[in-house]
Amino acid sequence: MASTQATTIAEIALEAGVSVPTVSKVLNGRADVAAATRARVEEVIERHGYRRRRASSGAGSGLIELVFHELDSPWALQIIKGVESVAGPARMGVVLSELGGEHRPPQEWLDDVLARRPRGVIFVLSELDPAQRAQLESRSIPFVVVDTAGEQPPGVPVVGSQNWAGGLAATRHLLGLGHRRIGVVSGPRDVLCSRARVDGYRSALDESGLPFDPDLVRWGNFFVDGGYQHGTELLSRADRPTAIFAGADFQALGVIRAARDLGLRVPEDVSVVGYDDLPVTEWVQPGLTTVRQPLEDMAATATRMLLEIANGATPANLRIDLATELVVRSSTAPPA
Repeated sequence: MASTQATTIAEIALEAGVSVPTVSKVLNGRADVAAATRARVEEVIERHGYRRRRASSGAGSGLIELVFHELDSPWALQIIKGVESVAGPARMGVVLSELGGEHRPPQEWLDDVLARRPRGVIFVLSELDPAQRAQLESRSIPFVVVDTAGEQPPGVPVVGSQNWAGGLAATRHLLGLGHRRIGVVSGPRDVLCSRARVDGYRSALDESGLPFDPDLVRWGNFFVDGGYQHGTELLSRADRPTAIFAGADFQALGVIRAARDLGLRVPEDVSVVGYDDLPVTEWVQPGLTTVRQPLEDMAATATRMLLEIANGATPANLRIDLATELVVRSSTAPPA
């Protein structure tokens, strides 16, 4: 394999059997290149480990790409505020993208990013496949993942929170109140933080000597509708749980609505715990007991890490998990 320093665009063009301008178009994400030609050029670029030298200034160098798998949530607003708290003082613009619920962006999106040549990219509950990572790396466009959807390969910077500890604390709180039949309405099963929170729940049951009942676990979508649907299912059972731990505050609000529609009182008949500690949680009735996830701090930390990498430095730690904290309000009480 040729070294990064020894490989030039001209050599890539010669080996791929294309012109130098064609290689330049591929590097810049131009759409006017045939798919087969693009794939051939990308293969040569990756094989040689080519890395474009980052310009100190120029078009796009003042942009940060912020990519969400979904934007329709106050949770996303907290992330945006955290990114802006660092990007603003650094005089960086922020470009928002939404993947419509998907966790991996399409190639058309990546081509647009390559054309903009941003300072870096922040992925929120989304990720890249190996070929897409190679494309960003070859253009010297760094990226950081926030609240990763899945386990990331070595060397990928990730900022998250202690999801397992959050699930453990929420369940310990309910057990401490005397609940022994506790349901869970979690996020998607294929999302790492959802599984970690359920693992924390399961660990709390284990340390209390209680069996884990998979029939009390529902995998949802982090939104009110999922919380309502799964809350209704759990609370309609003859052996319904006396408490429910929801994997997001909005899911918890859906569970509370389901309880009320079934004629149940919160917390007298069923206790509910959420996750995130969004601003709305202290204003709803009853005030929602929840696990505070430092969303703004997570986003700000990721942005600082991204700019550090973009400036040529290597962060001391590429995996940062910020602490979570249980916030007790009035939606939880001992079982009747």
